[in-house]
Amino acid sequence: ARKSLLYPTMMGPQARISSRNGGFGSLRALTYASLAIVGFTFLSGISSRSPGISGDLQAAPSRGCTVASQSKTFARAPTKGFSSLLPLRMKNSISKLQPRATESVASPEAARSTQVGASKITGVVARQIFDSRGNPTVEVDVTTENGMFRAAVPSGASTGVYEALELRDGGGEYMGKGVKTAVKNVNEIIGPALIGKDPTQQRDIDMLMVEELDGSKNEWGWSKAKLGANAILGVSMAVARAGAAAKGVPLYKHIADLAGNSKLILPVPAFNIINGGSHAGNALAMQEFMILPTGASSFSEAMKMGSEVYHNLKSIIKKTYGQDAVNVGDEGGFAPNIGSNAEALNLINQAIEKSGYTGKVKIGMDIAASEFYVADNGNYDLDFKIDNNDGSAQIPAKELEDLYASWKAESPIISIEDPFDQDDWDAWSSMVTRLGKDVQIVGDDLLVTNPNRIKTAIEKGSANALLLKVNQIGSITESIDAVKMAKEAGWAVMTSHRSGETEDTFIADIAVGLATGQIKSGAPCRSERLCKYNQLLRIETELETPTYAGESYRHIPIA
Repeated sequence: ARKSLLYPTMMGPQARISSRNGGFGSLRALTYASLAIVGFTFLSGISSRSPGISGDLQAAPSRGCTVASQSKTFARAPTKGFSSLLPLRMKNSISKLQPRATESVASPEAARSTQVGASKITGVVARQIFDSRGNPTVEVDVTTENGMFRAAVPSGASTGVYEALELRDGGGEYMGKGVKTAVKNVNEIIGPALIGKDPTQQRDIDMLMVEELDGSKNEWGWSKAKLGANAILGVSMAVARAGAAAKGVPLYKHIADLAGNSKLILPVPAFNIINGGSHAGNALAMQEFMILPTGASSFSEAMKMGSEVYHNLKSIIKKTYGQDAVNVGDEGGFAPNIGSNAEALNLINQAIEKSGYTGKVKIGMDIAASEFYVADNGNYDLDFKIDNNDGSAQIPAKELEDLYASWKAESPIISIEDPFDQDDWDAWSSMVTRLGKDVQIVGDDLLVTNPNRIKTAIEKGSANALLLKVNQIGSITESIDAVKMAKEAGWAVMTSHRSGETEDTFIADIAVGLATGQIKSGAPCRSERLCKYNQLLRIETELETPTYAGESYRHIPIA
């Protein structure tokens, strides 16, 4: 009874009809639901007259908003026209909506049963869109008998050299960052090869793209250098959404099934509230200063804590440094013009105390040390953002480790990501030995979500936590394999966004489905960040007995 009877994704979560307390949850919910019925009835009428326009009502709220595609270039099975794809999901939309709206209770299984059954891929289309930094990225629509399912690919600013290849066009257009070649690869190579495939067979489809259609390899495995990891991942994500619809389950449940996981856990959010490094224009060498509400009792309470600390931090920064100091970086965190990392930690400690969450909110850092590693001498330049600096701020790895230890002694730090360069294996191992019991040492550039590099790090003892970035490896199947390998080694896992994000909420579902226990998606600011957190709030209300990772964030096995 707690689950929504009607969830029109194009209207947003407020359009739910709730059966709590034996009736409609609010007049607003009833009003939105009525508007949704009118709107989708209208769209249904249009679609019957205009083959190029479609709407789609998803039964499971986690699948996200689906919008019509009017492209005529996508790969598809021979049909009598575009309209032949539409009636299967549109012709009965009125009859499906009206009976539901007159009932007060329905099981989620009943609500989803209309889309359960055999499904085949009938079309694949990609296009170039823009990410949160205004750079081009890839978006993919996969069409099946159940509807159209969309995914958008993120992009990083500080990227590891061992990441799968993000294919860019080069040249003068978009400063060389166009993705028209990747889009063409989807439309002309990947798309035609997937027509008729069953979208529930995620591994088969991913391996077809990775091993057969692309086939490129380097010393660490499949590199996606031919078609582009951004092309393959966009399709992989959209196929996962189509597979969930074919099974009549939410995306997070489908992902859990793919991984053989029975635990659906809501993650601890890691809010990036002070930005430095490559994400901000200040002098801070360290890239991210995060807060993690491990002491919250639920994901909702964790969001409350994060929001309050964020706004208290804003008031502290504004009072101390002035109005212009509360400008935000790429990920929504503040970027005050300070040069001391210790000063940033002090500001966060003040904000936590002012919010009344001392002991309940911890601190994490993303160092992104590969950005300031000096290959010539093996040192780390803490003044790397100052052009033509005199080199006086360069320190060896051992001194950098001592610096981290001193910060840990003074602040409640529980997570340090990329403390050293991606090839400085010995420094990583020393750090794990010294601080690994109380602090998770998270591999991002070191591991790049690559099972082969994870295996090497396990053998060397060079990390104890994985940062999961699906676009680093380029497919959902390989991402699942990476998480399972890390968890089998007793590691923690943190699901992560990228600095160049879109409105796609996929990582929220994968964090729950794989029970990663942690997710970082920036500050509680900027819509491309908050959409992931908001999706987790929706999932929390959808689960019968939602479980929040809390203090157990580091120890959640696949089970």
